[in-house]
Amino acid sequence: MNNAKIMTVADVMTKSVIAIDASMSVHESAKMMEDAKVGAIIVMESNSPVGIVTDRDFAVKVAAHAYPITSSVKQIMSSPLLSINSNETVRTASDLMHDRKIRKLPVIDDDKVVGMITATDIVNLLAVCVEDDMRDMYFHSVAKIYADSSPYN
Repeated sequence: MNNAKIMTVADVMTKSVIAIDASMSVHESAKMMEDAKVGAIIVMESNSPVGIVTDRDFAVKVAAHAYPITSSVKQIMSSPLLSINSNETVRTASDLMHDRKIRKLPVIDDDKVVGMITATDIVNLLAVCVEDDMRDMYFHSVAKIYADSSPYN
């Protein structure tokens, strides 16, 4: 394994990402996420990424605000789209995720979606790290990402 301090987003991101058109309905997008067993999809307009819809968007925006399932996914997407380049370090990604209070971050190179990095991807690094890397990653990245949602704070 590479040194965790310099591992790039490309080293850990999920390369398979689902993208949908902004005109798709909430129901169609939810079904697509269920079929693909993913927690987020990228929303596109004119072949450009403009937003993201996560499983949390369905719970908070659709259920809490009683949007009809025939509504456009554009109504519930998170926008503007925050993203990161695949050459950035995992540490940079985790800092951005913490600062913006997000757990799923699209990876975009040259205006093309090439992957997604999630808090789970960062946690999974812990399973393959040497002890020093694990300690460093835990104290800098994982603890920071989950700090705000901890019941012990």
